[in-house]
Amino acid sequence: MARINPEFTDELKKYGAFDANACYNCGNCTAVCTLSDEENSFPRKMVRYSVLGLENEITASLDPWLCYYCGECSTTCPRQANPGELMMSLRRWLIARYDWTGLSGRLYQSWAASASAFVFLALAVVWFGASQHFQLQPLMHYGHLFEFTAITLVALVILLPNIVRMGWFTLYKTGIKPPASAWFKAIGELIVHMFTQKRTLGCDDNQVRWFEHFILVLAYLSLLFTTVFLGWFDTQNLLIIILGYVESAIIFVVTFDFVRRRIVKDKEISKHSHPSDWLFVIWLFLMGLTAFLVRLFIDLDLLHKMVWLYMVQLIVLVQWALIIVPFGKWTHFLYRSFAMYYHKIEEMTAESRDLPA
Repeated sequence: MARINPEFTDELKKYGAFDANACYNCGNCTAVCTLSDEENSFPRKMVRYSVLGLENEITASLDPWLCYYCGECSTTCPRQANPGELMMSLRRWLIARYDWTGLSGRLYQSWAASASAFVFLALAVVWFGASQHFQLQPLMHYGHLFEFTAITLVALVILLPNIVRMGWFTLYKTGIKPPASAWFKAIGELIVHMFTQKRTLGCDDNQVRWFEHFILVLAYLSLLFTTVFLGWFDTQNLLIIILGYVESAIIFVVTFDFVRRRIVKDKEISKHSHPSDWLFVIWLFLMGLTAFLVRLFIDLDLLHKMVWLYMVQLIVLVQWALIIVPFGKWTHFLYRSFAMYYHKIEEMTAESRDLPA
Protein backbone atom coordinates (compact mmCIF):
# COMPACT_ATOMS: atom_id res chain seq x y z
CA MET A 1 0.00 0.00 0.00
CA ALA A 2 1.33 3.43 -0.97
CA ARG A 3 2.41 5.65 1.93
CA ILE A 4 1.22 9.26 1.63
CA ASN A 5 3.23 12.11 3.14
CA PRO A 6 1.16 15.34 3.11
CA GLU A 7 4.20 17.35 4.25
CA PHE A 8 6.35 16.25 1.33
CA THR A 9 5.83 19.44 -0.71
CA ASP A 10 7.13 21.49 2.23
CA GLU A 11 10.26 19.33 2.31
CA LEU A 12 10.62 19.56 -1.46
CA LYS A 13 10.63 23.37 -1.32
CA LYS A 14 13.99 23.12 0.44
CA TYR A 15 15.32 21.66 -2.81
CA GLY A 16 13.99 24.57 -4.86
CA ALA A 17 10.47 23.57 -5.90
CA PHE A 18 7.76 26.14 -6.27
CA ASP A 19 4.21 25.51 -5.05
CA ALA A 20 3.25 22.16 -6.55
CA ASN A 21 -0.09 22.40 -4.74
CA ALA A 22 -1.06 25.19 -7.17
CA CYS A 23 -1.56 22.50 -9.83
CA TYR A 24 -5.23 21.77 -10.53
CA ASN A 25 -4.49 18.92 -12.94
CA CYS A 26 -5.46 20.71 -16.15
CA GLY A 27 -3.03 18.66 -18.26
CA ASN A 28 -1.42 21.52 -20.20
CA CYS A 29 2.06 20.40 -19.21
CA THR A 30 1.41 16.88 -20.47
CA ALA A 31 -0.06 18.19 -23.71
CA VAL A 32 3.10 20.14 -24.63
CA CYS A 33 5.73 17.69 -23.33
CA THR A 34 7.45 15.63 -26.02
CA LEU A 35 8.05 12.83 -23.48
CA SER A 36 4.33 12.19 -22.98
CA ASP A 37 2.77 9.14 -24.59
CA GLU A 38 -0.17 6.82 -24.01
CA GLU A 39 1.64 5.01 -21.20
CA ASN A 40 3.31 7.93 -19.44
CA SER A 41 1.73 11.25 -18.45
CA PHE A 42 4.76 13.55 -18.43
CA PRO A 43 5.30 15.49 -16.14
CA ARG A 44 1.84 15.35 -14.58
CA LYS A 45 2.48 11.97 -12.96
CA MET A 46 5.41 13.38 -10.99
CA VAL A 47 3.35 16.44 -10.04
CA ARG A 48 0.62 14.22 -8.59
CA TYR A 49 3.14 12.00 -6.81
CA SER A 50 4.68 15.11 -5.26
CA VAL A 51 1.36 16.60 -4.14
CA LEU A 52 0.37 13.29 -2.54
CA GLY A 53 3.82 12.77 -1.05
CA LEU A 54 4.37 9.34 -2.61
CA GLU A 55 8.06 9.28 -1.78
CA ASN A 56 8.62 5.59 -2.54
CA GLU A 57 7.04 5.93 -5.99
CA ILE A 58 9.21 8.98 -6.76
CA THR A 59 12.36 7.22 -5.57
CA ALA A 60 11.56 4.23 -7.80
CA SER A 61 10.96 6.40 -10.86
CA LEU A 62 13.45 7.48 -13.52
CA ASP A 63 11.05 10.08 -14.94
CA PRO A 64 12.69 13.17 -13.36
CA TRP A 65 15.98 12.22 -15.06
CA LEU A 66 14.38 11.78 -18.47
CA CYS A 67 13.32 15.45 -18.38
CA TYR A 68 15.83 17.92 -19.84
CA TYR A 69 13.91 21.03 -18.68
CA CYS A 70 13.04 22.69 -21.98
CA GLY A 71 10.65 24.90 -19.97
CA GLU A 72 7.57 24.45 -22.18
CA CYS A 73 5.54 22.94 -19.34
CA SER A 74 6.28 25.89 -17.06
CA THR A 75 5.55 28.58 -19.65
CA THR A 76 2.16 27.01 -20.50
CA CYS A 77 1.08 26.37 -16.90
CA PRO A 78 -1.92 28.64 -16.14
CA ARG A 79 -1.35 28.37 -12.39
CA GLN A 80 2.41 29.07 -12.25
CA ALA A 81 2.90 25.69 -10.56
CA ASN A 82 6.17 25.52 -12.52
CA PRO A 83 6.35 21.78 -13.26
CA GLY A 84 9.73 22.18 -14.96
CA GLU A 85 11.30 23.51 -11.76
CA LEU A 86 9.49 20.79 -9.82
CA MET A 87 11.25 18.15 -11.92
CA MET A 88 14.55 19.92 -11.29
CA SER A 89 13.87 19.90 -7.55
CA LEU A 90 12.94 16.22 -7.65
CA ARG A 91 16.32 15.47 -9.21
CA ARG A 92 18.05 17.21 -6.31
CA TRP A 93 15.85 15.33 -3.84
CA LEU A 94 16.64 12.03 -5.57
CA ILE A 95 20.37 12.72 -5.37
CA ALA A 96 19.95 13.08 -1.63
CA ARG A 97 18.11 9.73 -1.56
CA TYR A 98 20.82 7.96 -3.55
CA ASP A 99 23.66 9.40 -1.50
CA TRP A 100 24.56 6.99 1.30
CA THR A 101 26.55 9.67 3.14
CA GLY A 102 23.56 11.98 3.61
CA LEU A 103 25.75 14.99 2.78
CA SER A 104 24.03 15.82 -0.53
CA GLY A 105 20.72 16.49 1.18
CA ARG A 106 22.32 18.61 3.87
CA LEU A 107 24.23 20.74 1.36
CA TYR A 108 21.23 21.12 -0.97
CA GLN A 109 18.89 22.20 1.82
CA SER A 110 21.22 24.58 3.65
CA TRP A 111 23.12 27.45 2.08
CA ALA A 112 24.90 27.90 5.42
CA ALA A 113 26.11 24.29 5.39
CA SER A 114 27.41 24.68 1.83
CA ALA A 115 29.18 27.96 2.63
CA SER A 116 30.73 26.44 5.76
CA ALA A 117 32.05 23.47 3.79
CA PHE A 118 33.63 25.75 1.18
CA VAL A 119 35.23 27.97 3.83
CA PHE A 120 36.52 24.96 5.80
CA LEU A 121 38.22 23.46 2.73
CA ALA A 122 39.70 26.83 1.74
CA LEU A 123 41.21 27.23 5.20
CA ALA A 124 42.47 23.64 5.11
CA VAL A 125 44.30 24.31 1.83
CA VAL A 126 45.81 27.53 3.21
CA TRP A 127 46.93 25.65 6.32
CA PHE A 128 48.52 22.96 4.14
CA GLY A 129 50.23 25.62 2.04
CA ALA A 130 51.65 27.20 5.21
CA SER A 131 52.91 23.78 6.35
CA GLN A 132 54.87 23.62 3.09
CA HIS A 133 56.09 27.19 3.59
CA PHE A 134 54.23 28.10 0.36
CA GLN A 135 57.00 26.49 -1.70
CA LEU A 136 55.74 26.06 -5.25
CA GLN A 137 57.31 22.71 -6.15
CA PRO A 138 55.99 20.66 -3.20
CA LEU A 139 52.60 22.35 -3.51
CA MET A 140 52.34 21.42 -7.19
CA HIS A 141 53.53 17.88 -6.43
CA TYR A 142 50.89 17.36 -3.75
CA GLY A 143 48.28 19.13 -5.87
CA HIS A 144 48.82 16.66 -8.70
CA LEU A 145 48.77 13.75 -6.24
CA PHE A 146 45.52 15.08 -4.76
CA GLU A 147 43.82 15.15 -8.17
CA PHE A 148 44.55 11.49 -8.85
CA THR A 149 43.72 10.38 -5.30
CA ALA A 150 40.51 12.41 -5.11
CA ILE A 151 39.25 11.09 -8.46
CA THR A 152 39.84 7.51 -7.36
CA LEU A 153 38.40 7.78 -3.86
CA VAL A 154 35.35 9.87 -4.78
CA ALA A 155 34.52 7.49 -7.63
CA LEU A 156 34.95 4.28 -5.60
CA VAL A 157 33.73 5.36 -2.17
CA ILE A 158 30.88 7.76 -3.00
CA LEU A 159 29.74 7.79 -6.63
CA LEU A 160 29.85 4.07 -7.40
CA PRO A 161 27.85 3.03 -4.30
CA ASN A 162 25.31 5.78 -5.04
CA ILE A 163 24.90 4.59 -8.64
CA VAL A 164 24.33 1.05 -7.33
CA ARG A 165 21.73 2.40 -4.88
CA MET A 166 20.04 4.21 -7.76
CA GLY A 167 19.81 0.93 -9.68
CA TRP A 168 18.52 -0.86 -6.59
CA PHE A 169 15.73 1.71 -6.06
CA THR A 170 14.67 1.92 -9.71
CA LEU A 171 15.12 -1.66 -10.90
CA TYR A 172 15.34 -4.43 -8.33
CA LYS A 173 13.22 -2.85 -5.61
CA THR A 174 10.42 -2.31 -8.15
CA GLY A 175 10.46 -5.98 -9.11
CA ILE A 176 12.35 -5.57 -12.39
CA LYS A 177 14.88 -8.37 -12.72
CA PRO A 178 16.84 -7.78 -15.92
CA PRO A 179 18.51 -10.67 -17.68
CA ALA A 180 22.31 -10.58 -17.53
CA SER A 181 22.52 -9.83 -21.25
CA ALA A 182 20.55 -6.57 -20.82
CA TRP A 183 23.29 -5.04 -18.68
CA PHE A 184 25.82 -5.51 -21.46
CA LYS A 185 23.59 -4.69 -24.43
CA ALA A 186 22.55 -1.37 -22.86
CA ILE A 187 26.12 -0.17 -22.28
CA GLY A 188 26.04 1.71 -25.59
CA GLU A 189 23.13 3.80 -24.30
CA LEU A 190 25.18 4.79 -21.24
CA ILE A 191 28.21 5.82 -23.29
CA VAL A 192 26.21 7.78 -25.87
CA HIS A 193 24.26 9.77 -23.28
CA MET A 194 27.28 10.34 -21.05
CA PHE A 195 29.23 11.99 -23.84
CA THR A 196 26.49 13.54 -25.99
CA GLN A 197 23.39 14.06 -23.79
CA LYS A 198 21.58 13.59 -27.11
CA ARG A 199 18.13 13.51 -25.55
CA THR A 200 18.40 17.28 -25.09
CA LEU A 201 17.79 17.55 -28.83
CA GLY A 202 14.29 16.18 -28.30
CA CYS A 203 13.32 19.57 -26.86
CA ASP A 204 12.34 22.36 -29.22
CA ASP A 205 14.80 25.24 -29.71
CA ASN A 206 17.48 23.46 -27.70
CA GLN A 207 20.27 23.01 -30.26
CA VAL A 208 22.54 25.77 -28.90
CA ARG A 209 22.16 24.55 -25.33
CA TRP A 210 22.92 20.98 -26.44
CA PHE A 211 26.03 22.06 -28.34
CA GLU A 212 27.34 24.06 -25.38
CA HIS A 213 26.81 21.11 -23.05
CA PHE A 214 28.43 18.76 -25.54
CA ILE A 215 31.65 20.73 -25.98
CA LEU A 216 31.73 21.53 -22.25
CA VAL A 217 31.62 17.83 -21.33
CA LEU A 218 34.32 17.01 -23.86
CA ALA A 219 36.50 19.93 -22.72
CA TYR A 220 36.07 19.10 -19.02
CA LEU A 221 36.86 15.39 -19.40
CA SER A 222 39.75 16.16 -21.75
CA LEU A 223 41.25 18.76 -19.37
CA LEU A 224 40.92 16.28 -16.52
CA PHE A 225 42.85 13.71 -18.54
CA THR A 226 45.39 16.27 -19.76
CA THR A 227 46.07 17.56 -16.24
CA VAL A 228 46.05 14.31 -14.29
CA PHE A 229 47.49 11.80 -16.74
CA LEU A 230 49.48 13.94 -19.18
CA GLY A 231 50.90 16.26 -16.50
CA TRP A 232 49.89 19.52 -18.19
CA PHE A 233 51.48 21.70 -15.51
CA ASP A 234 54.79 19.81 -15.70
CA THR A 235 55.16 18.91 -19.36
CA GLN A 236 57.28 20.64 -21.99
CA ASN A 237 55.43 18.92 -24.81
CA LEU A 238 54.05 21.71 -27.00
CA LEU A 239 51.09 19.67 -28.24
CA ILE A 240 49.95 18.86 -24.69
CA ILE A 241 50.45 22.47 -23.60
CA ILE A 242 48.33 23.81 -26.48
CA LEU A 243 45.70 21.14 -25.90
CA GLY A 244 45.36 22.17 -22.25
CA TYR A 245 45.06 25.84 -23.18
CA VAL A 246 42.27 25.08 -25.65
CA GLU A 247 40.38 22.84 -23.19
CA SER A 248 40.56 25.31 -20.31
CA ALA A 249 39.59 28.21 -22.59
CA ILE A 250 36.50 26.34 -23.81
CA ILE A 251 35.47 25.65 -20.21
CA PHE A 252 35.59 29.24 -19.02
CA VAL A 253 34.05 30.65 -22.22
CA VAL A 254 31.07 28.29 -22.13
CA THR A 255 30.55 28.59 -18.37
CA PHE A 256 30.78 32.38 -18.66
CA ASP A 257 27.83 32.17 -21.07
CA PHE A 258 25.96 29.97 -18.57
CA VAL A 259 26.52 32.55 -15.84
CA ARG A 260 25.39 35.33 -18.19
CA ARG A 261 22.16 33.47 -18.96
CA ARG A 262 21.40 32.97 -15.29
CA ILE A 263 21.89 36.69 -14.71
CA VAL A 264 19.76 37.92 -17.64
CA LYS A 265 17.25 35.03 -17.24
CA ASP A 266 16.64 34.80 -20.97
CA LYS A 267 15.40 31.19 -20.81
CA GLU A 268 12.88 29.43 -18.59
CA ILE A 269 15.62 27.12 -17.24
CA SER A 270 17.59 30.17 -16.06
CA LYS A 271 14.78 31.93 -14.22
CA HIS A 272 14.84 29.97 -10.97
CA SER A 273 18.44 29.17 -10.07
CA HIS A 274 19.11 27.13 -6.94
CA PRO A 275 22.35 28.00 -5.07
CA SER A 276 23.81 24.69 -6.28
CA ASP A 277 23.28 25.85 -9.88
CA TRP A 278 25.32 28.98 -9.24
CA LEU A 279 28.07 27.09 -7.42
CA PHE A 280 28.39 24.59 -10.27
CA VAL A 281 28.79 27.07 -13.11
CA ILE A 282 30.92 29.55 -11.15
CA TRP A 283 33.33 26.92 -9.85
CA LEU A 284 33.60 25.25 -13.26
CA PHE A 285 34.35 28.68 -14.71
CA LEU A 286 37.01 29.20 -12.03
CA MET A 287 38.44 25.74 -12.73
CA GLY A 288 39.00 26.61 -16.38
CA LEU A 289 40.20 30.15 -15.73
CA THR A 290 42.68 29.36 -12.94
CA ALA A 291 44.09 26.34 -14.78
CA PHE A 292 44.64 28.53 -17.86
CA LEU A 293 46.36 31.25 -15.82
CA VAL A 294 48.58 28.82 -13.89
CA ARG A 295 49.88 27.26 -17.09
CA LEU A 296 50.31 30.71 -18.65
CA PHE A 297 52.43 31.92 -15.71
CA ILE A 298 54.46 28.71 -15.86
CA ASP A 299 55.25 29.44 -19.52
CA LEU A 300 56.11 33.04 -18.64
CA ASP A 301 58.36 31.77 -15.82
CA LEU A 302 56.45 33.93 -13.32
CA LEU A 303 54.53 31.39 -11.26
CA HIS A 304 57.31 31.04 -8.66
CA LYS A 305 56.79 34.75 -7.92
CA MET A 306 53.00 34.36 -7.74
CA VAL A 307 52.50 31.25 -5.63
CA TRP A 308 49.19 32.75 -4.45
CA LEU A 309 47.76 32.08 -7.93
CA TYR A 310 48.46 28.38 -7.63
CA MET A 311 47.00 28.44 -4.11
CA VAL A 312 43.78 29.90 -5.52
CA GLN A 313 43.73 27.20 -8.20
CA LEU A 314 44.31 24.52 -5.56
CA ILE A 315 41.51 25.87 -3.33
CA VAL A 316 39.08 25.84 -6.28
CA LEU A 317 40.21 22.33 -7.23
CA VAL A 318 39.79 20.91 -3.72
CA GLN A 319 36.34 22.48 -3.30
CA TRP A 320 35.30 21.21 -6.72
CA ALA A 321 36.57 17.66 -6.11
CA LEU A 322 35.28 17.22 -2.56
CA ILE A 323 31.97 19.14 -2.63
CA ILE A 324 30.59 19.79 -6.10
CA VAL A 325 31.61 16.55 -7.82
CA PRO A 326 30.35 14.05 -5.20
CA PHE A 327 27.49 16.08 -3.68
CA GLY A 328 26.58 18.98 -6.00
CA LYS A 329 25.11 19.51 -9.41
CA TRP A 330 27.98 17.76 -11.21
CA THR A 331 26.31 14.49 -10.23
CA HIS A 332 23.32 15.36 -12.45
CA PHE A 333 25.54 14.56 -15.42
CA LEU A 334 26.38 11.15 -13.97
CA TYR A 335 22.96 10.14 -12.66
CA ARG A 336 21.19 11.28 -15.81
CA SER A 337 23.50 9.13 -17.94
CA PHE A 338 22.87 6.10 -15.74
CA ALA A 339 19.14 6.86 -15.73
CA MET A 340 19.16 6.50 -19.51
CA TYR A 341 21.10 3.25 -19.06
CA TYR A 342 18.66 1.87 -16.48
CA HIS A 343 15.71 3.03 -18.58
CA LYS A 344 17.09 1.10 -21.57
CA ILE A 345 17.49 -1.96 -19.34
CA GLU A 346 13.85 -1.58 -18.26
CA GLU A 347 12.74 -1.52 -21.89
CA MET A 348 14.87 -4.53 -22.82
CA THR A 349 13.57 -6.48 -19.81
CA ALA A 350 9.95 -5.71 -20.77
CA GLU A 351 10.64 -6.77 -24.36
CA SER A 352 12.22 -10.05 -23.24
CA ARG A 353 9.11 -10.87 -21.16
CA ASP A 354 6.87 -10.26 -24.16
CA LEU A 355 8.79 -12.70 -26.36
CA PRO A 356 7.03 -16.05 -26.99
CA ALA A 357 8.39 -18.98 -25.02
